[in-house]
Amino acid sequence: MNPLVAIVGRPNVGKSTFFNAIAGKRIAIVDDIPGVTRDRIYADTLWNGRKFTLIDTGGIDTQSDDVLLSQMRHQAKIAIETADLICFFTDARHGLTHQDEEIADILRRSQKPVLLVINKLDHEGLNDVLYEGYSLGLGDPVGISSTNLLGLGDLLDEIVKRLPPEPETDPYDNNLINLAIVGRPNVGKSSLTNRLLGEERVMVSDIPGTTRDAIDTRYEHEDGSIYNIIDTAGIRRKRSIEDQSLERYSVLRSIAAIRRCDVAILIIDAQDGVTEQDMRIAGLIHDEGKAVILAVNKWDAIEKETGTLESYRSKVLDRLKFISYAPVLFISALTGQRVSQVWEMVSIVYAQAGRHIPTGVLNELIGEAQMALQPPMEGGQRLKIYYVTQQGTFPPSFLLFVNNPQLMHFAYERYLENQMRKAFDFTGTPILFYLRERSKEDLA
Repeated sequence: MNPLVAIVGRPNVGKSTFFNAIAGKRIAIVDDIPGVTRDRIYADTLWNGRKFTLIDTGGIDTQSDDVLLSQMRHQAKIAIETADLICFFTDARHGLTHQDEEIADILRRSQKPVLLVINKLDHEGLNDVLYEGYSLGLGDPVGISSTNLLGLGDLLDEIVKRLPPEPETDPYDNNLINLAIVGRPNVGKSSLTNRLLGEERVMVSDIPGTTRDAIDTRYEHEDGSIYNIIDTAGIRRKRSIEDQSLERYSVLRSIAAIRRCDVAILIIDAQDGVTEQDMRIAGLIHDEGKAVILAVNKWDAIEKETGTLESYRSKVLDRLKFISYAPVLFISALTGQRVSQVWEMVSIVYAQAGRHIPTGVLNELIGEAQMALQPPMEGGQRLKIYYVTQQGTFPPSFLLFVNNPQLMHFAYERYLENQMRKAFDFTGTPILFYLRERSKEDLA
């Protein structure tokens, strides 16, 4: 694993601006509102041939009893505890504050290496603040301006100098499985993430929209599989967020998380059932061709009778007919009920999405399918499938050479898909068919 470098400080000192400048993309949400970054956000970084991982944290407000701010303090403290090096950010424009001194005291007690960073040195006369930094007793401060990209190279040089020696091997050289946990606000995404990881990795609150960013966490399962777990902000209806920029960023980030994942877990609130918004999110996952698991959360809150589970499963899949290939799990992130099944199902679904079928076996199946049920007539013509080969995985995609692609009826395509699922399973993953008219070159 790369060394961890935590960026900490009170709210609105420019931590996320620096994080984004180094990461080269807008990972953390940046705004002038103090407390915008709430959770720990990670980004792998390379400087002078040395790899390390930056951790952006929410601002540490030592004086507030607000629930969210207290959780932000908790998350920042976890980052401090797990980090190999801490970059303590202060604001040159406001000088050192009482909160800066309190945070410095926390960092000294952590006994972790600390690099003091004086940010926002973008006006003449502010360099004098650098000398004020010595009063914190944290060594030589480094002055930068994240906004104007001044001094960032010097800071990175200092970070690399203070990193622990490189290990001989990197345990994350293996294949990484990207797992996105998505859903509406307050359905239990962060609770499930924490339960899967066995730690309070992300903030949990009863307030919808607590998680604003898509948060990546690397995790090695006991079976040796390595995951990148992406906990996302809840996706709301577009019209409810069109005038709220922070919410809009969060939705876009959640959509991006779906696009870069290998497997998506769509969490459904058992008390609400499948809502219109759940259907929209499921549609996003399907349209992106991603493998998917449906996790009905808060199952512990449902009164049960004989057959309740199967009846509920039927209702879920009836609402989500277009992803009827998705397995349905009934869990409680709060109590841990059946959460272990999540890992088992992710492993199965991932394997199915990456499955490759030999060409000979494919053609035998499609040939038998055509003999069992001929395609319907269209304008006096009938579809003929001459040859099929697998074109790719994630999702499994197949190229069919035919006499005329226009003759493929959606009902017959569904029939072929069902035959393939019956023969090869493909649990949890969509199947894509591409049609090509057979040319003279194909006949050769």
